[in-house]
Amino acid sequence: MAEHEHRHLKNPAIIHNASKQRFEIDIDGQLSVLEYTFKNHRLFLTHTEVPQALESQGLGTELAHAALEYARQNELTVVAICPFVQEYVGSHPEYQSFVTTSVA
Repeated sequence: MAEHEHRHLKNPAIIHNASKQRFEIDIDGQLSVLEYTFKNHRLFLTHTEVPQALESQGLGTELAHAALEYARQNELTVVAICPFVQEYVGSHPEYQSFVTTSVA
């Protein structure tokens, strides 16, 4: 991919689409999402999906970061069901105090 094609992916716009319960990044009509459900002051991060053409460009990481920052700012407990989010939290200790993998 040429450098000029790569530039627009730096600092992508992340939208919190509460009506669809997901965080989104739209790059030229290709939607990357981190889906969640919300119950009892807990944010269940259930699924991250990035189009194949946009993989390995950090979009999943940006979505995970946005969701976790949203949870921190709103004093929510996060239940990381999505394996990608679990891995992200594992390498970012600043989130581990309010993230669990237990749905109990």
